[in-house]
Amino acid sequence: MSADKRIRVSEERREQLHDLKGVGESYDEVLKQLIQEHNRKQLAEKMRKVDDMDHDEFVPLSDDE
Repeated sequence: MSADKRIRVSEERREQLHDLKGVGESYDEVLKQLIQEHNRKQLAEKMRKVDDMDHDEFVPLSDDE
C-alpha cells in the first residue's frame, strides 16, 4: 500500500534533485535510485573491510572443524 508523503527540502536540494531527474521520471524514482546506490556503496565498503581482514581472524561456524 502506497501513500504520498511530503518531505521538506531546501530549494537548493530540490533543484539538485530536479537536475538528477530524467524526462518523465518522478522524484520517487530518483530517490529510489539514490538509496539503492547508497546501499550498494555501503555493501561494497563492508565487503572491502572483510576482504582486508586477516583470514586467520575468521572462526568456523560449525563444530565440524
